[in-house]
Amino acid sequence: MADLLHRRTRLAAGAAAGVLLLLPLAACSSSNVDCSGTSCTASLSGDDAKASILGNDLAFAGTQDGRASLSVGDSSVSCAEGESVSAGPLSITCTSVTDDGVELTATVG
Repeated sequence: MADLLHRRTRLAAGAAAGVLLLLPLAACSSSNVDCSGTSCTASLSGDDAKASILGNDLAFAGTQDGRASLSVGDSSVSCAEGESVSAGPLSITCTSVTDDGVELTATVG
């Protein structure tokens, strides 16, 4: 009986680990997003550029004075190159800001 319980526990742990490994694969649903683990990079340019990152919809609203304007759900933020900001459940670092786009790294938390 104890052996059966131990085997079921190991199977459940293995299944949970498998789900966690697949989670990052489902976290990005946009072609302009690349995820590895719990971190995603995205490149957004042009009017109304959008991406789905870690289950959150992110939209680029343009740049002004070297700052990119972004929205995540109901949150709106702006960031300069190298700056990190929190937007909803995401922590976003703007790695590059140009006149018509932004490259960023996003993590949950």
